[in-house]
Amino acid sequence: MHHNILLILALLFAVMLLVLLAKRIKVAYPIFLVIAGLGISFIPGVPVLHLDPNLIFLIFLPPLLYEAAWYTSWNDFWKWKRPISLLAFGLVFFTSTIVAYATTAIIPGFTLALGFLLGGIVSPPDAVAAATVLKGMSVPKRILTILEGESLVNDASSLIVFKFALLAILTGTFSMQQATGQFFQVAGMGIVIGLAGAHIMYAIHRFLPTTPAIDAALTVMTPYLLYLAAEQFHYSGVMAVVSGGLFMSYRSHEVFRTGSTRINMLGVWNTMIFVMNALVFVLIGLVLPDIIAGLGDYSVADGIKYGLIVSGIIIALRFLWVYPAAHIPRWLSAKVRQDPSPGWKGPLIISWAGMRGVVSLATALSIPVLMYDKVTPFPQRNLIIFITFVVIFITLVFQGLSLPLIIKWLKVKEIDNIVPEEEQLAGIQLRLDQVALKTLGEKYDNAMQHNELIRIYKSNMENEILNVTQRLASMECDASQAKEIKAYHKMLLEIYARQRKELFLLRKEKFFSDEEIRKAEMQLDLNELKITNSMHL
Repeated sequence: MHHNILLILALLFAVMLLVLLAKRIKVAYPIFLVIAGLGISFIPGVPVLHLDPNLIFLIFLPPLLYEAAWYTSWNDFWKWKRPISLLAFGLVFFTSTIVAYATTAIIPGFTLALGFLLGGIVSPPDAVAAATVLKGMSVPKRILTILEGESLVNDASSLIVFKFALLAILTGTFSMQQATGQFFQVAGMGIVIGLAGAHIMYAIHRFLPTTPAIDAALTVMTPYLLYLAAEQFHYSGVMAVVSGGLFMSYRSHEVFRTGSTRINMLGVWNTMIFVMNALVFVLIGLVLPDIIAGLGDYSVADGIKYGLIVSGIIIALRFLWVYPAAHIPRWLSAKVRQDPSPGWKGPLIISWAGMRGVVSLATALSIPVLMYDKVTPFPQRNLIIFITFVVIFITLVFQGLSLPLIIKWLKVKEIDNIVPEEEQLAGIQLRLDQVALKTLGEKYDNAMQHNELIRIYKSNMENEILNVTQRLASMECDASQAKEIKAYHKMLLEIYARQRKELFLLRKEKFFSDEEIRKAEMQLDLNELKITNSMHL
C-alpha cells in the first residue's frame, strides 16, 4: 500500500512538471495529461492497480460537476439557454443513439445497450479542456458561454444515459417508453433534492459563525452530500450536484461575505480540481496495461480502430448538429432573429471545440467489473474503457492542438453588443466609490470634522470618482483602445512586480512586521488578479 501511494505521488509530481512544460510552450495542459497517461502505461515495472469502480465515480464526479456549475454565470446561461439546451440535451441524445447503433454494427458481440453505454460516456465534451485551450484567445463571449453551459448540462444528461444503459445491461431488461418517463422523474427529483440541499448549506454558511477554513471545507463536502442524498432515493445525483452548484454560485455573494473566505475557497478548489484531473489520467495509465490484457478476443489494433471510428463519428455528428441548431431556429422565430447571426465562423469553433476529457474517463472507469451475481464479468468493459481513452486522446490532441490555429485563421470578432471588460470594471468601481461617498455623507458627516483619517478617505474617494469618470469618458470601443488597454494592463503588472520586490526588501530590513507585509502582498495579489482575469492570461 505504501509503495503504491509513493508511486502515485511520484507520477503526480512528474505529471505536474509536464503541466509546467505545457504552460511554458503555451499548450493546453489537458493535452499533456492524456499523453502522460499513455506514457505511464509504458513504464516497465509499474504495478497494475485494481480500482473500485463505484469509488472512482463517487470521488471524482461530484466535485468536477460542482466546480463547473460554480463558475457558470446564471445570467449568461439563461440568456443562451436555447443553444445550450440544444447541445446539452439534443446533441447528447443524438450522439448516444448514433454511436449505439454504429458500434453495434461494427463491433462483433456489441449489444445495443453496450452501445448506449459507450455513447453516454463519449458524448459530453470536457469543460476544462475547452476553457484551457481557449484561454487567452480572442473568442466571442457568446461562444465561451455556450461551451461552458453545454459542458455543465451535458455531463448531467450523458451520465443519466449512462446510468440507464448500465441498468439495462445489469438487469437485462429495457423499455424506451419506461426509460423516457423515468428520465424526467429521475432528473426532476434530482434537481429538487439538489436545490433543497443547497438551501440547507446556504443557511449553514449564512447564519452560523463559520470561519474561512470551515467555509472551504463545507464547499468541498457539499457536492458529495448532494450526490449521496439524491442517490439514496434513487434519483439523479448528477442533477442534484449541478442544480445545487448553480444555486450556491448565484447566492455566493450572500454566503461568502469576506475576501479571506473567497480567496481561501478559490485556492482550495483550484488545487483540488487540478489534482483530480491529473490523478484520473495517472490512474488510467496504471490500469491501462490491465485493460489491454483483458481485451480478450479483441486486439489492441482492433481497439484503436474502433476508437478512431467512434472519434470520427462524434466529430462529424457535432458538425451535423451545430450548424442546423445555430440557423434553423432563426428561420422559424422572429424573436431569435433579433440576436446577431452567428454566421459560419462561430458554429465552426463550437463544432471543433468538442474535446472529450476527464468526465468521460472517470465515467468509463466507473463501469462495474462484475454483474449483479458477482461472478459474471461485465461484458466488454475493457474494450469500452480502451475505446474511451482513444477517443479522448484523439479529440484532445488532434482538436486541442489545431483549435487555436483555426481561431487565428478565422479572425472571429465579437458579434454581440458586449461592453468591454475594462469599461465594465471602471463602471463597477464608480458605483462602489459612489456608495462609499454616500455612506460618508449620511453617517459620518460629523465624524469628518474631528477625524482626519475619515477626511482623507473622503478626499481619496472624490479623487477616485473623478479619475474613473475621466477613464470612462475616454474609452472608445475600437482597435486602438484595445491596444491602449493592453498596454495599460502591462504597465500595471510591471508596477505590481516591482512593488512585490520592494516588499521583499522591506522584509529584509526588519522594520515592518511580517504580518503587515503579508497584508500588503495580499492586496497586490488581488490587484494583479483583476488584471490577469481581464486579460485571460
